[in-house]
Amino acid sequence: MAQAEILIVEDESVIRSALRRLLERNDYRVSEAASVSEAGSKYKLTDFDLIISDLRLPGAPGTDLIKRAGDVPVLIMTSYASLRSAVDSMRMGAVDYIAKPFDHDDMVSAVTRILAEREREQEQRGQAGEASSTETERAVEGFIGSCIDMVMLFDHLRKIAPTDATVLVLGETGTGKELVARSLHHHSRRVERPLISVNCAAIPETLIESELFGYEKGAFTGANTNRTGLIEAADGGTLFLDEIGELPVEAQARLLRFIQEGEIRRIGSVESRKVNVRLICATHRDLQQLTADGKFRQDLYYRINVMRLQLPPLRERGKDILELAEYILARRARELEKGPRHFSPKAIQAITTYTWPGNVRELENAVERALILSESEEIDNQLLGIDLELVKVSQIRGRKTEPTAAVSTRVATNYDPPEDLSLEDYFQRFVLEHQDSMSETELAQKLGVSRKCLWERRQRFGIPRKKGGGKRQSGAKRAKSG
Repeated sequence: MAQAEILIVEDESVIRSALRRLLERNDYRVSEAASVSEAGSKYKLTDFDLIISDLRLPGAPGTDLIKRAGDVPVLIMTSYASLRSAVDSMRMGAVDYIAKPFDHDDMVSAVTRILAEREREQEQRGQAGEASSTETERAVEGFIGSCIDMVMLFDHLRKIAPTDATVLVLGETGTGKELVARSLHHHSRRVERPLISVNCAAIPETLIESELFGYEKGAFTGANTNRTGLIEAADGGTLFLDEIGELPVEAQARLLRFIQEGEIRRIGSVESRKVNVRLICATHRDLQQLTADGKFRQDLYYRINVMRLQLPPLRERGKDILELAEYILARRARELEKGPRHFSPKAIQAITTYTWPGNVRELENAVERALILSESEEIDNQLLGIDLELVKVSQIRGRKTEPTAAVSTRVATNYDPPEDLSLEDYFQRFVLEHQDSMSETELAQKLGVSRKCLWERRQRFGIPRKKGGGKRQSGAKRAKSG
């Protein structure tokens, strides 16, 4: 496989050089530019696999590269102080953003993920052919998403829906498995017939067989009349068995006969009835493991695993998360007659960094709760119930990082950044290189921290503030003395 070509567009030489060395260590071919105009004049942007650009550059902003680069993904670097601008850049088409000063592992992880997604997207586009996006969207009303996993899901749905093939839908809780079943039925030849949905986990074991297959009068105590089962009620249409992994073993044997023979027998009856039902099953559990453990029949597993659809968890859907959140916000605001609402920058940061273990269902609940409690047009992260500090802590705990070496307080101001430039090293070197030409306010803005945080880090790293340092400070003193 050929080395990926990456272009760095950054006006700060210390960041550009450190980032170049970091990426080259990870076997990427790297080119550099100090501005958008230089990048456009020196290189053909569409030749790159990824462009990493600072948001604030001399002349045109880094977001100008998004349109110029065409299909090439653009990763925007920005400070936490510029969070709103970072969010805007994603809305303009940036593939992602990363805060400065960045952690090396975070940067490498982001680059690896983006390039892998780009490669997979190119391969799958070739396999899927030139199916139009409008045709795909028509096949899956109710879905929001443009990440490659969802695009492939839409394409498979469009192909599977018109058939009578049995479908197994896999995915975590809250990813939208029932929505997939509805879409399959809605775009099938059975759309005029009923769709019967059954949650196997919600029916007691003692009742599941009678609910599915029905019973004859007198079959058991309390059976005072004949009752049609849910499978029979779905005759001519579609039966959706949600959480099929929870189905008792006894009911599994009956279900297997229905699939094999296309007939059912009510409890207490000696006669079988032919039924014409399309079966869609779903589960969040590992059916192969359940089969190995003897909790799910192997022959039933093979029968239902004809066409398989995998729903990606929300945390792996990239920019879809924000698009989906804003869609839910607009829809629920209309339903609750709340008027226009929008997310604050902190809310957007929370939405895009939180892992959403409950997936789309959890997102919907969080947005609805925030809308009900909101008293202004802006929805903050606190109303969503997401603590940004806890999110950061969980990310740090979940990330494997190498211990940072002890930092020396004696650093030369003229240097070539070493290959192992750490976050702390970067801070020190940036301050030492620029404190004679920048005020404390300018330094803090460039580093994306407050003046108080800048002072605290100076104390921790042993970099005292120079008296009279900085051109603007010196000028201010001269003006005062004059």
